[in-house]
Amino acid sequence: MLWTRWLVLLLCWGATAGEQQADEREGFRAEIRADSRRQRSPPPVEPLDFGFVPSAVYDTHAYYEPGAVGILFHMVHAFLYVVQPNPFPKDLIVRVIQQNMGGIKIEEWRKPENVVLLLQWIHYEAGFLVCGTVGVVFVILVPIIGILFCVCRCCENCGGEMHQRQRKNADCQRGFYTASLVATTIFIILGVLISYAANHNISAQIKSTRRFINTNMRDLKTFANNTPAQIDYLTAQYTTAKNKVLSDLDNIGPLLGGRIHSQLEKEVVPSLDTALRMAGAMRETKEALENVSSSLEVLQEGTGKLQTSLSVERASLSNTLSDPACTNGAVSHTCNTIRSTLSQLGINADFSRLPDVSHSLGNVDTILKTDLSNIVQKGYSSFNDTPRLVKDQTKNIVSALPRVKGMLDKIGAEITGFSKMFPVEASLANFTIFLTEGQKNIESFYPQIDQMDFYRWIGCVAALCMIVLILAFNILGLLCGSCGYDKQATPTTRGCLSNTGGNLLMAGVGFTFIFVWLLMAIVTALFVVGGNVEKMMCEPLANRQLFKIIDTPYLVHPAKKNFLPGMLFQNPNIDLTLGSMYRECYENNGLYHALQLETMFNINSFLNRTVYNKDLAKVFESVQVDLQDITLLEQAGRDNLINFANSGIGQIDYAAFLAEVNKGVTLVDLLSFSTDLEAQADQLPRGALENALKGHASSIRQIHRDQVVPMEQAMSTLSQSIKQLQRTSSDLPVKVTNILSAIDAAEYLITHNASHVVKQETKNYVQSLVGYFKQYTAWVKNSLTAEVAQCKPISNIVDSMEIVACSFIVDSVNTFWFGLGGCCVLLIPSIIFSTKLAKYYRRMDTEDVFEDGQENWN
Repeated sequence: MLWTRWLVLLLCWGATAGEQQADEREGFRAEIRADSRRQRSPPPVEPLDFGFVPSAVYDTHAYYEPGAVGILFHMVHAFLYVVQPNPFPKDLIVRVIQQNMGGIKIEEWRKPENVVLLLQWIHYEAGFLVCGTVGVVFVILVPIIGILFCVCRCCENCGGEMHQRQRKNADCQRGFYTASLVATTIFIILGVLISYAANHNISAQIKSTRRFINTNMRDLKTFANNTPAQIDYLTAQYTTAKNKVLSDLDNIGPLLGGRIHSQLEKEVVPSLDTALRMAGAMRETKEALENVSSSLEVLQEGTGKLQTSLSVERASLSNTLSDPACTNGAVSHTCNTIRSTLSQLGINADFSRLPDVSHSLGNVDTILKTDLSNIVQKGYSSFNDTPRLVKDQTKNIVSALPRVKGMLDKIGAEITGFSKMFPVEASLANFTIFLTEGQKNIESFYPQIDQMDFYRWIGCVAALCMIVLILAFNILGLLCGSCGYDKQATPTTRGCLSNTGGNLLMAGVGFTFIFVWLLMAIVTALFVVGGNVEKMMCEPLANRQLFKIIDTPYLVHPAKKNFLPGMLFQNPNIDLTLGSMYRECYENNGLYHALQLETMFNINSFLNRTVYNKDLAKVFESVQVDLQDITLLEQAGRDNLINFANSGIGQIDYAAFLAEVNKGVTLVDLLSFSTDLEAQADQLPRGALENALKGHASSIRQIHRDQVVPMEQAMSTLSQSIKQLQRTSSDLPVKVTNILSAIDAAEYLITHNASHVVKQETKNYVQSLVGYFKQYTAWVKNSLTAEVAQCKPISNIVDSMEIVACSFIVDSVNTFWFGLGGCCVLLIPSIIFSTKLAKYYRRMDTEDVFEDGQENWN
């Protein structure tokens, strides 16, 4: 047991060292716990890759498929269920063990509780008791009956008289006895075959047992050889967590500064973004004012030219309508209609009254001479320089880094030293040698086992040969009797072959009386033993009810709760049971979890020893970071924003501009007017008047194309720019004030509240370092639970023992007595049918004689 305890201690190295530091770490642990409660969401920790623990591959497959003989096994199980249908008496067995732990004395049976237990046990074993009693009675009565039968026949009674009386149904009776004996013989042959198959299966499976022994031994060696390497891998991976911590300590400036920057940017960056957007709005305002100024100039100049062109065209068209041809009655109506529309050829929008925006444009040009975007970018740069500031101001941490490294290296050396404290590898090597020698010792018994199995096989075959001998007499008797029987022969004149058949049948009856009671004694003994082993051991072991008995609290001793931990750890109060250990090993979990070693060696204490260190806490308590040198927006930028708010774009009469641009350039759409003019000209007779009116329509289209279209484009540009300026100038002073207030609030946060942010982020930074060790600890615990020292070989040994003992041996033995017992039972009717049938085959001494001298044997 010494090597197992060393293995247990090594698996739990994280829980035993460093206990002397518990008192000085208690205050720091309490502080960490309080901080963790105050912090609602812990900072994210970068996941570490510890790789994969070297895994072991086990060869044993504890599974058995009996094949065709399994049908016979199921038949036997069904028979045993009929004999013993009661459920497994777990509570009864527990009470029997607990009440008779000190040994059973004769006078103890008189106690009422023991009498009750005895009656309950008799009730449970009622089926076996009845069948066993029947077997014993069979063994006792059959020899007695055989002797009486022999004596009775010698006295020419019980069918011993060599005289056969005449009966009309003699042939029918002979046929019935023949068919019955044939059927009985066939069933006896089946029983012999069943017993022989079971006997052969035992020998075959005993050879297969060697495979289970070899694979289980090989798995135990694999378990012993791989466990030290797995433990070394666990201890070596401490370096991964340590190196990550040291790397973060080397980069404390960027990491801690980045954390502080991320925490402050929630307030700082939005304020700078609004200022940067306002700088863009300034440039857009300038472009809009320039568009307004240029568009207004184009419109004012174009209005004068358009007014002149329309006046000239209107006068010319009026002169054309004054032509004498318009006085004609058919034409005068059209001319009058055209004349009434001449007033529509005029200007609609008047841009000369719109105010000039050159003053506002000049103010904005002056404002843009100061590059607000550059000033805001300087604020971004100043704020983004936080990691450098933190790095410069945490040089004390960097100077303490060698001391921290030394402390962590000391912990790593302590872990490595502890893993080498116990000679586990030597113990496991000795265990491997022990397994090798044990396997050799077991293999040395293989010849004796084979020899004993051979003797067993010979004995079983000898028992079956007794049945075969009886069957031989029956079969030969049936063949000789059936072949030599002559219906015309009288009982006294039957042939030699027929007489031989009858004698063979009676010889079979004699050998039956000689052997059947001995065979039934064997059957009864095997039935009582094998049946109870199946019901009391194999079935409970298959459904794990047997574990529940062993795991019953206080079964072994009234003061010892659990048997297994009391035996392994001398601590019976640990909640460890054989059933739970088997389940964990069956699932191929680690021995640490299967034995619940965390109750004795808590791996979580490893975290207390490594991370929650008072010296490490003092190093981080000295962190002081001053961020007052950060300037988000210079005074020039502030003045620039204020001047933009007072630039005058808010005083522009946007309503007047929008009122004019929403009007049309002319009173009427010139294209529509020219189209209507051409349509009216087409109504006139062909001639000079028609051509003149069409010429005027073409001139009006030319005016629209050359003068109105450019003015409409300028009006569209003017409309868009005015609307943009109106949006920008809307509550502009309020917007600028809000921007400055947000920047002031961000600068106040940096100046006055940075110490709180620094302290909080420092704690978060420490927690991230702690998180690396927590990851390592969780990984170690998970590895110990599922990957290190996987105890599948232990469950394989239990399953292999169950397969060998129950499936290989008990099931085969039960099948053997099942077939042999069936033969013994069927030999009783065989005696009766053989005795009755022999009367029809043997040659009689006397026969019935009739007065008329005729004999009739029908």
